[in-house]
Amino acid sequence: MGNLEFLSGNPTPFGATLTNDGVNFAIFSRNATSLTLDIFENEDDDKPIQSFTFDNKKNKIGDIWYGFVKGLQENSLYLYRVDGVFIPTEGMRFNYNNYLLDPYAKAITNSSIFENEGLQIPPPNIDGDLFYSTHTQAKKFPKCVVVNDNTFDWQGDQPLNYKMNNIIIYETHVKGFTCQNKNLKYAGTYKGIVESIDYLKKLGITSLELLPVQEFDENENIRINPRTGEKLKNYWGYSTISFFAPKVRYAYNTFRSNPVNEFKEMVRELHKAGIEVILDIVFNHTAEGNGYGPTYSFKGLDNSIYYILEDNKRYYRNFSGCGNTLNCSHPVVQNFILDCLHYWVVQMHVDGFRFDLGSILGRDTNGNLLENAPTIERICEDPILHNTKIIAEAWDAGGAYQVGSFPGRWAEWNDRFRDDVRIFWQGKHSNFQKFATRITGSSDIYSNSGRKPINSVNFITSHDGFTLYDLLSYNHKHNEENGENNCDGTDNNHSFNHGFEGKSQNKQIESIRLQKAKNLMLSLLLSLGTPMFVMGDEVLRTQNGNNNAYCQDNEISWFSWDFLQRERDFFDFICKLIDFRKKHPVFLRSDFLQGKISKSVTADIEWYNAEGTSLDWSKSTHFIAYLLNGIDALTLLEQDSSDFYIMMNASQFDITATIPEPLHNKKWHKLIDTSLDSPEDFLPEYNAKLLETNKQIVLAFSIVVLLSK
Repeated sequence: MGNLEFLSGNPTPFGATLTNDGVNFAIFSRNATSLTLDIFENEDDDKPIQSFTFDNKKNKIGDIWYGFVKGLQENSLYLYRVDGVFIPTEGMRFNYNNYLLDPYAKAITNSSIFENEGLQIPPPNIDGDLFYSTHTQAKKFPKCVVVNDNTFDWQGDQPLNYKMNNIIIYETHVKGFTCQNKNLKYAGTYKGIVESIDYLKKLGITSLELLPVQEFDENENIRINPRTGEKLKNYWGYSTISFFAPKVRYAYNTFRSNPVNEFKEMVRELHKAGIEVILDIVFNHTAEGNGYGPTYSFKGLDNSIYYILEDNKRYYRNFSGCGNTLNCSHPVVQNFILDCLHYWVVQMHVDGFRFDLGSILGRDTNGNLLENAPTIERICEDPILHNTKIIAEAWDAGGAYQVGSFPGRWAEWNDRFRDDVRIFWQGKHSNFQKFATRITGSSDIYSNSGRKPINSVNFITSHDGFTLYDLLSYNHKHNEENGENNCDGTDNNHSFNHGFEGKSQNKQIESIRLQKAKNLMLSLLLSLGTPMFVMGDEVLRTQNGNNNAYCQDNEISWFSWDFLQRERDFFDFICKLIDFRKKHPVFLRSDFLQGKISKSVTADIEWYNAEGTSLDWSKSTHFIAYLLNGIDALTLLEQDSSDFYIMMNASQFDITATIPEPLHNKKWHKLIDTSLDSPEDFLPEYNAKLLETNKQIVLAFSIVVLLSK
């Protein structure tokens, strides 16, 4: 590296900033008494080649420690050591013997913290977290990488930022989506996503929502699969180590800055294909856990600032269910969160974020829920993020449930849509009033606050829970391979196995499962709101009944490309359905339907029973039908849309329905019938079958869609 010189530098920006003649370092710590920057030559080095101690007078202003290392270059490696008071009962856990990652590091090297022999974890006894470790080792501890933000060729790319009413979200996992595709050169990586763009375009989705890609340690799980004896992993990645750094092991070339450039390449190529990128981001906790967890960054920099602590500050308030809770309402942490979001938007060109356990963003420094949470409002009103999608998982593990409560342009995962649609198609109980409210945008949740159907992210399944096929094939979860005695994962699934637990050789059982899968996906994609579905549901992927596969980095969780051939008809049905939604503005409304608003104006929606008369909302039924008026004045869009009559039969009996007269002097044509086999289940619009009478048989557990022309 040659001769390095340590100079005063600048207190902003935070992190390691490359210049023409060196690197500027800036980092926050209010309560530290001294701070040292260690420079390493190789990622497995145990000792630094050079160390620089920050001077309290020359290298500190307020709570910011800063310095400039002249002669340091791109891809250089560094860590920090921070000294201060070690009194865990007062929330202070400084230890100069611990190497620490820079919270603003834009890349870290390809090492696992839990492979480090030092382990920076308290000894496993009752007072272990009060023990002051004197062991220092960096050999297998990840090193921070100095990244050059200005070398990647974006080729004019910018975030796509589609309007919410025009998007269809596909929730997926970078590795799991492609790792089993033998036709790809870069399977399981960011580059593998690029190689799979043609598939995504054929499917028709607009937005790829990636499970966490901020650096995490997949080896942190200590449990063993009781069936195979293999060590389980942290597959989902909800345990962030470094919030600015894309996960190195999702890169094909893992050397230093390459993961950053491969992530950027993935975003750029997806944008070229018209697909935007949304990141699942985890600001509710970090992987440092409670007092018995490891120290690798925030704990060692300023534990009492970054985390919400109990009154006895030795302990951590745990609203995340993962050992600790990030102190999101503290101004320093607020700024960190905004800086992180800005980086992923400005430098990495992502289009949006889904905030895991987002209610924690609204807890104050004591853990109480705030009515007007400043962090939530700042994200919503931030000028850089103005066009960026922000989606909340509006609950947390501490009992908060805030679906419908996030302000302004925040969208939310609507789990009430998930549950009410599942219950309706299960067919055991009549909840048709709730079902009707869900498929028309959940006005009971969003209209009173002035929000819109697009604020509701509708889903039937997600990464967390049963897949679509398993929802129709299992009465109970089967999480035995997670090593937790099947005690993990929810029991509230609203699932039904149709007479046999798991995959069946009975063709009748599999046929009804397929039919109901069509019903569920049609209910999702023809509902008002923002639809989302999970990777593999389009080919009826199964997890063998595991509804909490967070630890299964194997065939249980991965996308099986064999299913694409096996379930080609269902895949084609989903492709047609997505294309159908995109083409018809009546399904893309950003405002709620009003029904009959005046005598002189035709209703935008009218509800019917099987007899073709007005639906009686006071009487229980498993059959509902509704007529959607597609005229432009009522869709509030620029173009006309066809009118549609949709009949949904969730009963176990076939029903002969009476059809009302079509609007605008047109005639009804049958387009979709989920009871039929492919390709008769979804006809081309030009070939939709003219109805000769006003009667239509709607078979048990099926949907029929008519369009007028």
